[in-house]
Amino acid sequence: MTTPAKCLLVLYTGGTIGMQMGAQGLMPATGFEARLRVQQAAAEQRLPSWYFRELLPPIDSASMSQRNWLEMAASIREEVDAGRCDGVLVLHGTDTLAYSAAALSFLLLGLPVPVVLTGSMLPAGTPDSDAWANLFGAMLALAQGIEPGVKVYFHEKLMHGARLTKLSAARLDAFAEQPRPRSGQRAQAIDPKLDYRQPRLPVNLAVLPLFPGIQAAQLQALFDSGIRGLVLECYGSGTGPSDDAELLATLAAAHQRGVVLTAISQCPQGHVEFGIYAAGSQLASTGLVSGGGMTREAALGKLFALLGAGLGQAEVEHWFALDLCGERAD
Repeated sequence: MTTPAKCLLVLYTGGTIGMQMGAQGLMPATGFEARLRVQQAAAEQRLPSWYFRELLPPIDSASMSQRNWLEMAASIREEVDAGRCDGVLVLHGTDTLAYSAAALSFLLLGLPVPVVLTGSMLPAGTPDSDAWANLFGAMLALAQGIEPGVKVYFHEKLMHGARLTKLSAARLDAFAEQPRPRSGQRAQAIDPKLDYRQPRLPVNLAVLPLFPGIQAAQLQALFDSGIRGLVLECYGSGTGPSDDAELLATLAAAHQRGVVLTAISQCPQGHVEFGIYAAGSQLASTGLVSGGGMTREAALGKLFALLGAGLGQAEVEHWFALDLCGERAD
């Protein structure tokens, strides 16, 4: 159900959109609310009512962390549950925007209002900047009505928050939904532990791509660091060095100790289906759970939200395999 938003929370986290030049180059800056109001008046934009909240200090999104995700989710939850807004616009840097959009997609399951993230490739006020077009475009999209859930608005496109990746470091149309095959049974209902009102905690996680020559000792060092979950980027449809008994044993032993092992494809249009090749079947036997066609950003964000909710290994594996918000299925 789409309802036009009449009052928006604009949540500013920093990023290129509000950066200003410092002694060492572009740096995150405060004071963006005043700049936004001046620009709205100058452009005579007819926008829904909005109010501003910023997370301090503003950061370059290259410094984004799980704690920042939790702070964003908490701020959104506070404002929505207080009835102060019926739509949320998050201003965010582009380097990790896709990661934050994916994480928020799972942290805000059940939120009754839409959340849209946007940012810009060039700072507001610089020649040919995309900042105001992206920002006002996102606000207008919310005013026209968007279904609850997390979206990203960028370069005139409204995209699913748990399906996109940043593809360019220079082009203004830097983001795109990855055309990956999606599969997975849609969850009929969401576990109350995963509701947006439930608190989450940071989790020690890792992402590791397989590569020719990877050694079991390297994988073991990662497990020895205390990670509770791993996103393993496999080849093709979910294959790996299945003739390396030590590497397979290392994965299996970690799973036995309670580490959640998930698998996605390294291919931009890839999809994990372990049973196609024997090499995939052998990897699956160690305890890996298929992420289907999920992106790295979606798999990491989902794993964080599930483990951060305090779910046990079996529960995490159950919910990871299901489609929770459209990340796995059309």
